[in-house]
Amino acid sequence: MAVDTQTVEKLAELARIAISKETLEEVSDRLGEILQLVDQLQAVNTDGITPMAHPLDEEQTLRTDAVTESDRRKDFLALAPQAEEGLYLVPKVIE
Repeated sequence: MAVDTQTVEKLAELARIAISKETLEEVSDRLGEILQLVDQLQAVNTDGITPMAHPLDEEQTLRTDAVTESDRRKDFLALAPQAEEGLYLVPKVIE
């Protein structure tokens, strides 16, 4: 399918992109090639073919959900300038 330069100019206007007059013909040719490729893809018979979400049938291996670090809450609270009942105390910022 051929795309004329008037169609490209209209598409450029709708998409709000600038295409110079020098490259207008090249863009027109490339869009025509893309539409030919789409036509070829649509011509393929896909009856009986199951759609795929991904081309590879691999499953993601997951690690076991295990605790790898000890509880260091008390250590971190000891570093805070002010802490009370397991909470960090900060200055009031909203009045």
